[in-house]
This record gives sequence, C-alpha cells and structure tokens, in this order.
Amino acid sequence: MNKKLLSLLFLATPFFTFAQEKGLDQQIDEAFGNATGWFVDIIFYQIPFSDTVSIYWVLFPLILGALYFTFYFNFINFRGFLTSINIVRGKYDELENRVDHNVEIEKSKFTGEEDNPDTIRIEGHDGEVTHFQALTAALSATVGLGNIAGVAIAVSIGGAGATFWMIVAGFLGMASKFVECTLGVKYRDIEADGTVYGGPMYYLTKGLKNKTLGKILAALFAIFVIGGSFGGGNMFQVNQAFQLVENITTPVGGVSFLHGKGWLFGLVMAVLVGIVIIGGIKKIAKVTDKIVPFMVAIYVAASLFVIFANYDMIGDAFMQIFNGAFSPEGIAGGAVGVLVQGFRRAAFSNEAGIGSASIAHSAVKTQYAASEGMVALLEPFIDTVVVCTMTALVLIITGNVAAENASLNDAQAILLTSGAFESAISWFPYVLTVAVVLFAFSSMISWSYYGFQGWAYLFGRSKKMEYAYKVIFCIFVVIGAAASLNSVIGFSDAMVFAMMVPNMIGLILLAPKVKKELTKYMNAIKENKASKA
Repeated sequence: MNKKLLSLLFLATPFFTFAQEKGLDQQIDEAFGNATGWFVDIIFYQIPFSDTVSIYWVLFPLILGALYFTFYFNFINFRGFLTSINIVRGKYDELENRVDHNVEIEKSKFTGEEDNPDTIRIEGHDGEVTHFQALTAALSATVGLGNIAGVAIAVSIGGAGATFWMIVAGFLGMASKFVECTLGVKYRDIEADGTVYGGPMYYLTKGLKNKTLGKILAALFAIFVIGGSFGGGNMFQVNQAFQLVENITTPVGGVSFLHGKGWLFGLVMAVLVGIVIIGGIKKIAKVTDKIVPFMVAIYVAASLFVIFANYDMIGDAFMQIFNGAFSPEGIAGGAVGVLVQGFRRAAFSNEAGIGSASIAHSAVKTQYAASEGMVALLEPFIDTVVVCTMTALVLIITGNVAAENASLNDAQAILLTSGAFESAISWFPYVLTVAVVLFAFSSMISWSYYGFQGWAYLFGRSKKMEYAYKVIFCIFVVIGAAASLNSVIGFSDAMVFAMMVPNMIGLILLAPKVKKELTKYMNAIKENKASKA
C-alpha cells in the first residue's frame, strides 16, 4: 500500500508544480472564499460588547461548559490530578489485570506485524493503545503552532495579563476534556480484529435517548472533523512549517534554496505522513509516544533556561501577568479585553470541548471508561498551563510583549518567539525550526486519525474507503506546502470550531452517565487499596 501511495503522490507532482504558477492558487482561494465565506462568518461571528471589545460566540459554550463541568464533577480538574498521573504511571494497572506497565514488542496474532502484547492479550475487548500512548496521540494534535505563534499574538494584543486568563481557561478545560474522553471510551465500537472506532459520532448516536437527534448531531460532527483534518490539521500545519524552514535556510541578503519549492517540502512530508498513517492508531501512537515527550521536554527546558538566565526578572514577569489581568494599561477593552485574549488562546490551543481528543482516547486499553477521562484531563494542563505559559514567560522576560506585534500573522509570530529564545540561546532558532516541523508532523498524523474516524462513520469501514481517505489526506499535505490557501484554511478552522456545537450538546446531556462511570472507577481504586491494606 505504501508503494501505491508513493506512486499516487509522484503522479500528482506535475499538478502541484503547475499550482506554483502565479495566480492559480489565488484564483482557487478566492473562488473557495466566495463559496464558503458565509459559514466562516457564522462560526467566527464576534458579539460586540463595547466599541473596543468583541467576543467570538464559540467561546461562550466552551468556557461556560467547562465551568459547568468543573462544578458538576466537584472540581475533578484539581481533585483528580494526582490520580491521573498515577494512572499514566501504571499504578492501577492491576485493575485492568495487567501485571506491569512495560510495553514489549512481539508478533501480533491478527496481522503478523510486531505489536504490543498488552494489546494482543485483550485485543477485541478493551482497546488498542496504552493510557500514555493515547495521551501523547491526543497531545500531539494540540501541542503545536498555537502554543508558539498563538501565544505571541495573544500577549501582544492582550498584554502579559492574558497569560493569567489563559492559565484559568486551561484549568477549566481539564473538566471538559475529562467528560468527552470518558464518553469516548464508554460508547466506542470495537471490531472483531480489535480495531477501535470511537469519538463523538458514537456517544451521540448510542448515548442520547433521542436517536434521531443523536444521528443528526453525529453526522454533522463527522463532516466537520473531516473538513478540519484537511485544513487546520494538515494544510495549515505543513504551510507554517515550510515558511519557517524557508526562513531559517535563507542566507543574509539572499534567497533560500527552497524558495518556490514548497511542493517538494510537501512531498517529503506527505511520504513520511503516509508511511505512519497507513499503520493506523497503533503506528501513530508508537510515533507520538516518542516525539511528543521529546518535543515538550526540549521546549520546556529551553524556556526554563531563558527564564532562569534572567532570574532577576522572574518576579517582575509574574507581577506583570497578575496586574495586567485585573488592571491593564493601554489594552483595548481593559480587563475584559485581556480576559478575552487569554480565554481565546486557551480554547483555540487545547481544543477542550471540541471533541477531537475523545477519538484518540477512545482507542485506549481499559475496562474503565473514567480511567481514560482522568488521563485526558492532563492534556489541557500540559498544553495550556505548562507549554503556553512557558512561551508567554519567555516573551515577557525578553521584552517581546509589544502592541505593535498585535497584527502579526502566525508565521511572523513564530519568528518573534524564535527571536526571543535567540536572545538567550543563539542557536535555538534551528532547534525551534526542527521542533515546529515535528509539532506539525505529529499534529498531522493525529488529525489524520480524527478525520479518518469521521470518514469511516459516514462512508463505512472498508479498506478501500480507508485508503481513499489517507491518499486524499497526503495529497492535501503537498497542496498545503505548495500554496497559501488562506480561505481554505479559514474554512477548515471554522469546521474545527463547528465540531463544538454537536459535541457540547452531547456532553451536557450525557454528564450524568459520566458521573456513574467516575463513581465506578473511584470505588474500584478504593477496593483495590483496601485489599492491599
């Protein structure tokens, strides 16, 4: 199959070279923008609150929903934090009848490929990947360009105080993530060969009492997740990665050897993505559980180096964050304007309430749905509270929070962050470029899985349908690198946030079912502790 994929991509190459001719991609982009602008305008409609402050309506259900779940589950985002870490560490593995948490490799009974023996032992019953692998697969789709570029734009517009509200929104988002990922496991489908199909499509159709409503919401979600996977989860990622690679390879006063060769960069990325995604969630998880911890560790370590290299400014940075959150100076809309920027960045970054992560988490090997919900709540903490805050601190300490940067696009914002790191670590822009390419790569392989699950729900689970989606996905990788299709990416972003509408309806209606699952799992932990006492 890999050979078929490669041949298709090479056959498509002349088309992408043609797309480089001036004007064609702009014409396509304009035509697409004219056709889909109404949808983008609806999803990203901003409610005017004052002359200077407008708020995206999509933020209200996301933030208010997260607040509701925080209270409904008695602050599970804080109470369950240590339990979540213990689950990932394997402390409660005996509840799943697993002796240890080590993952060795051996031949699969089903496919003849090397596989994880934990999966084989309970394949067809309890899922495909470990808690840690599910967490990294979902994290790889959210930790990425938003943490680097988005934070730079948020603090440029909202000032240092936006960081405070970003952290608050990150903590609240942990509750939404817990609910959707518990439901993802509870209502998943498992095929005879052990392949898992899960996510909002399944908990909406199986969980809601009104089956007609459930099917309509599920179909809408599936359409939106497919659209989101091709643009925001694919073309946008590879386009931004190429722009940064082109920038770093441009000599002073010269032109990069990659200039005008975006299709070539896209082709290489498409081949690499294709090789991974053909293997399904197990192959994706084996890649992400190595890339994600490595990426996050390097990024956090570099951030800490910059922060502690300027240790005398740490106290002042936190004062700027706190004061800027409640009594900002020179920020449009005052404290409300700051709050909006912080909440917007967090919601756009960790995707809590969007429903995408529940697709990856539904593939976990567990007999307790709530155990994976507990693991999932770590995701907004790592993505927003840790990684986004690190970026913000580096920008504040290095003096890169300035109003004139508010109009930067994502590619320019990455360069701003890169320059902030460069002020303390001269060679770090090269490391950041590698990190951005890895962030983009891991986001693409995870989003391909999300899109495929929506595709399989709508068009069936045959191998022919699976490979059709994966080939189309890889072709879009090349298009994304070769052409800057802003209208296409804008439409795709709108589809990502449109996923929130059917998903949040399901989460609120099914919250009582989640409460039962949580009680069941916490009782199992208590009984396990009592038996050891």
